[in-house]
Parts: sequence; C-alpha cells; structure tokens
Amino acid sequence: MKTSIVATMLLLVISCSQSKKQEQLAQEGPYFGNGVHNGWVDQNSITIWTRLTQTPEMNWKGLAFIPLSIEEHKEFGEMKDKDFLNRKQIPEGLSLKDMEGACLGAEGEVKLIYWKVNKPKEKVSLDWVSVDEERNFTKQWKLKNLSPETRYAIEMFSRTGEGQNITDTLMGEFLTPPMANKSKDIAFSIVSCHDYIRKDSTTGHKIYPAMDRDNLDFFVHTGDIEYYDKPNPYAMTEELMRFKWDRLFALPLQRSFFNRTSSYFMKDDHDALKNDAYPDEFYGPVSFVRGLEIFDKEQFPSNSPTYKTVRWGKDLQIWILEGRNYRSKNTDEDGPNKTILGKEQKEWLFNTIDESDATYKVIITSSPILGPDRPKGKNDNYSNEAFAYEGNEIREFINQHGNVIVCTGDRHWQYVSHFKDTNLWEFGCGAGSDSHAGGWSQDNVKPEHRFLRVKGGYLFGKVYTDKAGVKLVFEHRDVDGNVIHTEEFLRE
Repeated sequence: MKTSIVATMLLLVISCSQSKKQEQLAQEGPYFGNGVHNGWVDQNSITIWTRLTQTPEMNWKGLAFIPLSIEEHKEFGEMKDKDFLNRKQIPEGLSLKDMEGACLGAEGEVKLIYWKVNKPKEKVSLDWVSVDEERNFTKQWKLKNLSPETRYAIEMFSRTGEGQNITDTLMGEFLTPPMANKSKDIAFSIVSCHDYIRKDSTTGHKIYPAMDRDNLDFFVHTGDIEYYDKPNPYAMTEELMRFKWDRLFALPLQRSFFNRTSSYFMKDDHDALKNDAYPDEFYGPVSFVRGLEIFDKEQFPSNSPTYKTVRWGKDLQIWILEGRNYRSKNTDEDGPNKTILGKEQKEWLFNTIDESDATYKVIITSSPILGPDRPKGKNDNYSNEAFAYEGNEIREFINQHGNVIVCTGDRHWQYVSHFKDTNLWEFGCGAGSDSHAGGWSQDNVKPEHRFLRVKGGYLFGKVYTDKAGVKLVFEHRDVDGNVIHTEEFLRE
C-alpha cells in the first residue's frame, strides 16, 4: 500500500514544479492537460490512457454557456443538426476554446517509460507514437508481463513530431494486486455521481484528497462520472460530450488522484448518453451505440469485454459489471429474455463466483440490485419492476452464498440495505458531492435500511486479518473523509 507521505510529497512536487517546468519547456505545447488514467489492472497487466492538449491547464477565465430552458432542452434533444445544437449554447462570435473549462486537444507524439519503483534502473521504454486525432487526441497502451503486488512508476513525454523538442512531461504511478494465495491487507474506495457543475471546490471534488489520505490500493468509479444531459452545456453532440470530459479531467484534484491510483472506471446512463439510456435511443444526433464507443474506446482505458473480475489477494475478489452495453430496452416486456447484464456476462458472473475461493466476494455494479429505489419515475435497474425477473434471479443466486456483497453507484444518497434472515447486502456509495445528493427523503427509512444518509461522500472498504479472523469493513465517509457509518463482516 502506498503511504500518505509519498502521496503528499508527490503532490508537492507536482504543484511546485508546474510553473517552472512550463517555463523551461517549449511554449507552444502540446501538453498533458488531462493527466493520465489507468484502468483494468490485474496481477500482470494494465491499460494506460492519456491525451494531448493545446494548453497545460483548462481555460479558467472562459465564458459561460448560453442556458437552455427545460422546454428547449427537450426540443433540441430530438434534433440531429449538430451545428445548430452547438451554436445555440455558445455565444455568437465565440468557439469552444473561449468557454469556461475549455481544454482543447492537440496533435503530437507521446512516449511512455515505466519501471518498478524499487528498481529504477530497469526501465522499459516504449517508442514514440502519435495520439489519435479521431479519438480526441488520446493514446492508450496495454502493458503486459507485469509483476504482482508491485508499485510501478510511469513517465510520459510529449513533442510535436519526430526530431522536435520535448514539450511536456508527466509522472504517475500504479499498483498491481497480490496473488490469490497471498493474505494481505487491502484498502479501496468506491464512488459515483460526479459532474463539473456540481463539484464542491473550484479545483474539483473534495473526496479525492480525502481518499488520498486513505492510502488506497485501488479505486472504483461506478459511473455517472459526468452528465451529458445536464446544463452548461447540454452535451447533445460529440463535440460537447468531449468538451465535458476534457473539462472534468483537467480539474487539478481529479487529475492528481487519477495520475497515481490504480483505478477501474465504469459507465452508467448519463455518461453513456442520457438519463436511463438504452439501445436505439439518440441524444441529439448521437446514438446509444456511439455513446458507448466514446466511453469505451476513447475517453477511458479500454478493455474487452467491458467487465472483469480481479483477485486482490487471498481474501478479496471484486467483480466489475457492465450495465449498459448488453441491456434490453427498458420498455420491453419483463420476462426471461429481458436483461441488463446479457446472457454471456450473467453466466460468467455466476460461474466465476461459484469457482472463487476468496474469503469475501464483492460485486460492484453501476446501478442497484437490492435498492430500494424511488417508487416513481425509475424503471432502469434491478430494484425496479421493469427488470424484476432477472433481478430476482440474481438476488436468489447471491443469497445462496454467505460472503457475496453488492456495492452500487447510481443513487444520490448513501445507504446500507440488508434483508433480515438473508445473505443479501447492498452498499450505496452515494454522490460525490453534497450538492449532488438528493432524490430520497432522509425521513423515508425502510425496514431494510441499516443506514441512510442523503448527503455526498464515498464508500471506503478494507480487508484485514486480526486475532478474531478475516474482516471486511465498509465505512461510509463524508466529502471530507470523516467516517459516518461502519459495517463489519467477520469470517474466522
């Protein structure tokens, strides 16, 4: 596990050297204005993502978008003219580069070097490659043949082209999991529901420095990382979708955390297309399928398929589920053929859980399996009537096991649900900021609620062994990292 001292030192180095570094480098860029993300890490592999930008930072002094009324948003969302849709939200005479948060992409080449932190002389240097202009000036690498339970350092360089001077550099880190036969203390966090307009700090979401202090081994974002269908701007075109990602990833708190934390990024409806999105839908001219491609192949580290199980030592195994790519339409008649996971993923889930000998098995899903959910207006997940058939099937399967726990995003309140005399447990991590919390009444406590809090924060988990046995502890934290509620599981 990384130490808070190392994390703090790295933050200071990044912060203090930024202005001096930019003076020394070529002034025209390109730059790493969106930092670096990693994803899908296991014992031997990881995917690294980065993007080149025209400026080292977002446009902090940019102008506001033209607000749309609820009626205009509804009307425009049915239109296919992307030029019209872009123009209606950008003041006349201006372009995206003039807007608040703009961090436009740039052509150029990138180079990646990586090494084990404790073996700096054994560096692996990859060739210079061009970023992909068709994919928003991004580049991804799939690193293989890594060693388990190892912290790696990465260093990136940018330039305009062959023979040109280096224009920017970037440092990062990641950690690989221990092997399945290794007992090891593991700390992790799970978050949901972010966007730029509901951040609680000018520099990003406060939960990120709070999670830094938790000395995490890994981090999971369950989706709704950004909201296309929320204002300023409503992202009804690919250009505006990319603008929102570029702006969010340029936030210093997010960028600093993602640069050095082993991560798993999931998608949900709002960052796939729009609220409760399903096949054959459009948002402006952008199709559901295209929305999936932008998330899976462009804006985040890619993996095929977009679900995975990873063993984090002897005592913990996690399942990262895909909740959008394989689903039926919400409007289809419920029954054995209606699905969220899809036949292949569901069979994989059941089989791998049955085969696992991990002490604790944690299913991480982008939307609830147990709930409860709001009684009106929602028909998109397993706790709703629309998917009751498959939801019952999955709940019956989980109940056969005594060590399977569900952690979910999507809901904008924190909760723990447990049905008496069953093995069914679900932890809702809640929204990433207090301003993003809502959708449930604090007074509406159901019999299955062991905990309910309609505020922002995150879910912290840890697995460790003491004299009593192997423990799995979940803590709901507020946006500053304070512990609000704790649940503990013990297996002797």
